[in-house]
Amino acid sequence: MRFDHRHLLGIEPLRPDEITTILDLSDQYVDFNRRRDKHANALAGLTQINMFFENSTRTQASFELAGKRLGADVMNMAMQASSIKKGETLIDTAMTLNAMHPDLLVVRHPHSGAVDLLAQKVNCAVLNAGDGRHEHPTQALLDALTIRRAKGRLHRLSIAICGDIAHSRVARSNLLLLHKMENRIRLIGPPTLMPSGIDAFGVEVFDDMREGLKDVDVVMMLRLQKERMDGGFIPSEREYYHRYGLDAEKLSHAKPDAIVMHPGPMNRGVEIDGTLADDINRSVIQDQVEMGVAVRMAAMDLLARNLRARPTEVMT
Repeated sequence: MRFDHRHLLGIEPLRPDEITTILDLSDQYVDFNRRRDKHANALAGLTQINMFFENSTRTQASFELAGKRLGADVMNMAMQASSIKKGETLIDTAMTLNAMHPDLLVVRHPHSGAVDLLAQKVNCAVLNAGDGRHEHPTQALLDALTIRRAKGRLHRLSIAICGDIAHSRVARSNLLLLHKMENRIRLIGPPTLMPSGIDAFGVEVFDDMREGLKDVDVVMMLRLQKERMDGGFIPSEREYYHRYGLDAEKLSHAKPDAIVMHPGPMNRGVEIDGTLADDINRSVIQDQVEMGVAVRMAAMDLLARNLRARPTEVMT
C-alpha cells in the first residue's frame, strides 16, 4: 500500500489510488471491528492526542475508539476549557505539544486553515477532524466507503448532495473525493445555501428536489449548520422541510435502489423524515457510523507506518 503523506489534512492532496488504498485497508478494519477480539498493535507504543476546539461527540468518540483498538495511548485534551481560552495562540499550543512528544494529533477547529497551521509547527502526524468550512476528510472517506460497499463501486455513479452546501465542510470534501473517482454530482438546495462560485465546481445545481433527485444512485443529505449562519438563510424550518426535506415522495424520483445518507447529527423533520432515516432498506446512516471507526483506524495506521519507516525524514 502506497500512502506517502505525513498528515491527512484534506482530500485535495490525495490521488485516486491513495483514496483506494485507504478504503481497501478500511474494508479490512470493518471485518476486524466485527470480531469479538478487537485489539491490534498497529499503534502500539504511540501516543494519540485528540484536540477538539469545537464540540463533536460522534467524531471524537470515533477517533478515540479507533486509536484504542489499534493499541495507542489516547488522550483527550479539553480545549473548551484550555489555555486557548486565556489567550494562548496556536503557535504556543504547538510548542507545548512538541514538548509532550505525541505521535498522532487529531484536531477539530472552527476556523478554516487552523489545522494546517498547527501541522506546520508540530513534530508529529496531524489528522484533520474538521476545520471551519474547509474540509472534513475522514467524513468524506467514510462516506465513500459506505457508498462503495452498498453499490459495489465508487465510480460513474450519480450522486446528489442536498441541503446546506454553503456552510458544509462535509460537502466540500465529498465534492473533491467524488470528482476524483469520476462520479456525476448534483447539488440541491436553496440559492441562499449555495456557495459563491459554484459554477467552477463542475457540478449540476438544482433548487428543486424532485428534479435534482431524478434517477440518482445516492442521496446525501446535509445538516443545517445553524451555528455558522448569521442571517435569514431560510424562511422557516417548516418551509425548508416542505421544499428540501427528504421524504418518501421526493425519494421516489431517485432510482429504486438509491441509498440515503446523512453525516449526522440529523434534524429529523427538518432535513429528513424520521421514518425514512430508519428505513433499513434505503438508509445507510448507521453504516456510515460503523465505517467511520474503520476509516479512522486505516488513516492512523497508514500515517503510523510512515512515522515508523522514516521517523527523521520530512514527508510531504
